[in-house]
Amino acid sequence: MTTQDLTNALNALSTGEHQNAIKGIKRGIERESLRIQSNGAISPTGHPKGVGSALTNGHITTDFSESLLEFITPVSESSTQTLKQLRDLQKFTLENMGDELLWPISMPCFINHQDDIVLAQFGSSNIGKMKTLYREGLKNRYGSMMQAIAGVHFNISFPESLWKSLHSLKQSNASLQDFISDGYLSLIRNFKRELWLISYMFGASPALCNSFLQGRKTDLPFKKLGKGTLYLEVGTALRLGNLGYTNSAQSSLRVMYNSLDEYVAGLKKAINTPSDIYSDIDDYTSEQPKQLNKNILQIENEFYSPIRPKRNANSGETPTDALLRAGIEYVEIRALDVNPFSEVGIDIEQIHFLDVFLTYCLLKDSPNMDWKEQARSTENLDAVVNQGREQGLMLNDNNTPRSLQSWGNQIFAQLTDVAKWMDKAYGVSYYSETIERMSTWVNDPSLTYSGRYVAKLKESGLDNGHFALDLANKYKQSHIETDYSEFLKPWLEQQVEQSNEAQRNIENADAQSFTAFLDEYFHKN
Repeated sequence: MTTQDLTNALNALSTGEHQNAIKGIKRGIERESLRIQSNGAISPTGHPKGVGSALTNGHITTDFSESLLEFITPVSESSTQTLKQLRDLQKFTLENMGDELLWPISMPCFINHQDDIVLAQFGSSNIGKMKTLYREGLKNRYGSMMQAIAGVHFNISFPESLWKSLHSLKQSNASLQDFISDGYLSLIRNFKRELWLISYMFGASPALCNSFLQGRKTDLPFKKLGKGTLYLEVGTALRLGNLGYTNSAQSSLRVMYNSLDEYVAGLKKAINTPSDIYSDIDDYTSEQPKQLNKNILQIENEFYSPIRPKRNANSGETPTDALLRAGIEYVEIRALDVNPFSEVGIDIEQIHFLDVFLTYCLLKDSPNMDWKEQARSTENLDAVVNQGREQGLMLNDNNTPRSLQSWGNQIFAQLTDVAKWMDKAYGVSYYSETIERMSTWVNDPSLTYSGRYVAKLKESGLDNGHFALDLANKYKQSHIETDYSEFLKPWLEQQVEQSNEAQRNIENADAQSFTAFLDEYFHKN
């Protein structure tokens, strides 16, 4: 899309009934964090009883392991409210964790063996046992260490007013929901094209503890710091690279984003196609199952993607069936490292940037994306993950070599126009201020999160693990000293009681054997 095309779109949206159509963006955040002991080692204890049931508490749960917490905010139009809610959830959890701490970075440390990572437990119900067996499958397929990596997921939906304006301006004959689904898929394609920029700006995992490698060989040009730290001098986000939360076995999956039917078909094929790689691992039909099934993906959630189209599912409904039933409702950004410079793992300026960047991805033209272009976007991401802060790094812009700086400056010029339009609609100035400030990062890599992190690490003279441990103690103290603001403690305690009761009800209602339950689940899906 040319700059003029984007200008035309913004001009059309700046007139009459359309000028405030962007107001009403809704967001939600899911922040993951390992529970650690005071010495930095992963916690061996179960999910804290004081925060309720991991199965049924909608705000405090676990991810892969008993020690990998996940904090989930409700949907809100206020980003400041969302961050306050996130803070309250973490404060409440810390108050129920004794001497334990929340790990403030993405990459785990001080884990001697993957068997120290205890699979998340969700009780005795069939759905609870299914969740744990799924995680056992992940362990046996990819190893537990990868699953101990933490990230931040950012969920966003645009207001119906914007969709109606775009539907009208484009004179679309499609139903509004089909138009919305196509619009979100356009956003996803553009996001994938320029995902490298997110890694460059907000990648915050340029270093890891050598215990993470567990003896694995790597060709990455690591430098050493202290006794146990490996870091990439110009790297950005190891979490998003080949050592991180990726799955090389999924590289053959050709999940495409040109239509909702195409996307769903690609995922459904993967969850129904037997895998040559995992065929020797016993599945749920065996006496001692080690995975749910022997397919390429056990369930849809196993598909690792930096961005996903989503719809809130009904009880018993799979994510793709929910999409087919009612279309795309929002998108989930899964490419964010935990922000080590924020006590809650993400800050307000990141949210402001993502609001603008995702709006830009939505409004600019988004041609269909073939598999070769998807592969190019992955190559660009890998280049930035490993050497994004190298001056003059060349990327592949639609088969044309282009420097990161040249491409990044062009994107920011267009983000500036989008930010001005959003500021006017919202009656604020923070969108333009954020874009103006962050635009300087393109030409000065030391301002990026990874640049700052490596500088702080060197300045401290500490190993990566001890540097993060100091942050964990500092952030815990701050949480303890800060009052609740959005979620008051009695309300959070009520959620604990209700979640425990809900888990008991689910367990008491089970009438099938576990095998029969999974027979029915996989037959339906």
